[in-house]
Amino acid sequence: MDPDAVAKAFVDHYYSTFDSNRAGLANLYQDGSMLTFEGQKILGSQNIVAKLVGLPFQQCQHNITTVDCQPSGAGGVLVFVSGTLQLAGEQHALKFSQMFHLMPTAQGSFYVLNDIFRLNYT
Repeated sequence: MDPDAVAKAFVDHYYSTFDSNRAGLANLYQDGSMLTFEGQKILGSQNIVAKLVGLPFQQCQHNITTVDCQPSGAGGVLVFVSGTLQLAGEQHALKFSQMFHLMPTAQGSFYVLNDIFRLNYT
């Protein structure tokens, strides 16, 4: 497994899906997955997707600046992303950071075990 290739493929898929169809992210999470969104902890795929779909904007565009990754135990991959988030109708983009802990599935793909998201205010 090449962690860099896994991270790149995951990041491309995650953010293109988020920007076009947030409900489509459901298959990336499992019941034991956890999202910490701006300090709020959310457990389980169904609750995570409900949070993401319920965000107070319909359209957005992520622009990724950096992707860093490391292999983790049990075949997992840590992925750290920074970039900007442009909301429809807003003049200025928001800076964000997001960390994912990807774990392998029995089918040979990966799911998100941990996901931490923060806006970066300057």
